[in-house]
Amino acid sequence: MTDGLIIQEMKNRPGQNNRVIHDNRKDNKKMKELKNLKDTVSECNGLKTQYEDIETLIEMGYEADDAEMIPEIREEMDSFIEKFETLRISTLLSEEYDKCNAILKLNAGAGGTESCDWAGMLYRMYTRWAERKGFSIEVLDYLDGDEAGIKSVTFQVNGENAYGYLKSEKGVHRLVRISPFNAQGKRQTSFVSLDVMPDIEEDLDVDINEDDLRIDTYRSSGAGGQHINKTSSAIRITHIPTGTVVQCQNERSQFQNKDKAMQMLKAKLYLLKKEANAEKLSDIRGEVKEIGWGNQIRSYVMQPYTMVKDHRTGFETGNVDAVMDGALDGFINAYLKWKSTGGKPVVDADME
Repeated sequence: MTDGLIIQEMKNRPGQNNRVIHDNRKDNKKMKELKNLKDTVSECNGLKTQYEDIETLIEMGYEADDAEMIPEIREEMDSFIEKFETLRISTLLSEEYDKCNAILKLNAGAGGTESCDWAGMLYRMYTRWAERKGFSIEVLDYLDGDEAGIKSVTFQVNGENAYGYLKSEKGVHRLVRISPFNAQGKRQTSFVSLDVMPDIEEDLDVDINEDDLRIDTYRSSGAGGQHINKTSSAIRITHIPTGTVVQCQNERSQFQNKDKAMQMLKAKLYLLKKEANAEKLSDIRGEVKEIGWGNQIRSYVMQPYTMVKDHRTGFETGNVDAVMDGALDGFINAYLKWKSTGGKPVVDADME
């Protein structure tokens, strides 16, 4: 059969082709899950071996009455505890879409240039966290601030359990510092909201009436460099009944941007439909509160003292610089523990 006949045959059987694609995706998903389970078993076996090695070191130290072995034992114990805690936290990532990639959207709130600068700082923070995890970043939409920073940015974090980890970051983030944009050196409070949703790749069973959509095209204008194609191919889709807005300008063509934006919209509407009560609905939609005082999930104080505190879990640290450089695992882990215990405060503090 010639190539032309093969192509024609595929066109004549679109339903069968779709089933093949769907089956392939299911097979790939199962293989990925199997690999993850094997990796977990391997980690458990490694921890078991390390635990036995620590026991042996302790016995040797007692028998030899050798105090010089204490630092080595302590180092091994610290390593074991860190690995054990990481594995334990991963077991809390069991919700339906926790293993998906994550799509994040930062929006500068009250504060003008200050908030735009704060949005830029948060974007760098999440980029650095992703780099630490070995995850990749893909910019989907980017809008510069008028004078500095970012008005809004939508980006995708690709990696195992990315959504499971980053769902903890959804909400309003508050910054308190001496303003670099104020000649009088006054203390300034700024707010930025973060929406987080899973990147659901499978074909979702969501009915969307085209009459309910407003589709706008615009020219990409952000500072995304080579990541953003600066043509009129950018797409904004508004679902009028729910007010849900998605945007994409990263792909090279208007068709590809529309396809990605529709995928994002379907994921949002699917989750909205699935969640029955108002509380879960607000969690899925993300930005439903005013971006301002009293609605923040976390505060970052840089002056007159240094502290980052999560208002849900109670977890805090005095090392603001480390947090802004991507050291977020303490906050993420505290959130997962807090959620697994039904919202009981986590009083641990990390002063790294």
